[in-house]
Amino acid sequence: MTRSRRYGDAGQAFPIYITVVGGLLFLALAYFAVGQAAVNRNGAQTAADAAALAAAQDTRDALADRWAQDLLDPEKWMAIFKGNVDGIGSTCGRAYELAARNDAAVRDCDPDGLLRYRVVVQTNRPVGRSVVPGTETRKSHASATAVIEPRCTFQLPAEDAEEDEDVLPLLTCDGERWELDPDGPVELLPEPEDLFEVHLATD
Repeated sequence: MTRSRRYGDAGQAFPIYITVVGGLLFLALAYFAVGQAAVNRNGAQTAADAAALAAAQDTRDALADRWAQDLLDPEKWMAIFKGNVDGIGSTCGRAYELAARNDAAVRDCDPDGLLRYRVVVQTNRPVGRSVVPGTETRKSHASATAVIEPRCTFQLPAEDAEEDEDVLPLLTCDGERWELDPDGPVELLPEPEDLFEVHLATD
């Protein structure tokens, strides 16, 4: 009689055991789906960061080229360091390239002011099939903004000061002093990364 009751209790516990195991399995699959989505989202953010930095770096290089062209006209330097120059245009070409390298596509790339670029990307691959409905077609989106900041300061001579056309203002970039020689080789001029810093916006 005792043995029959023991087997009866075991039979009643078995469905409960199956229910608990099934619930834990579903929970594990749900966590896996969340992990899939997080990985996809992280990939989108990486692509957006790289694309925004690429666009800003291209603008930085264009500004540095313009500064070198106008080296003998220091009156134009301040506008260049502020990004207030004509003829540079959009520099989103490398943003598309960098996004593609990270398996994503640029959905929007625009200047956000004179020295900022904002890029929005979408992953090429969806999150994938999971226990969460709709993930098999859902793609992740992310945005990033890159900022270009001038590193350099200089002092123009006073209007009433005697001006030597062969002497350019002393350029100081993050504490490094550049005594510019208008007749010197181009290789001795500051590089774009000496003139401007490019980084992702934190706001």
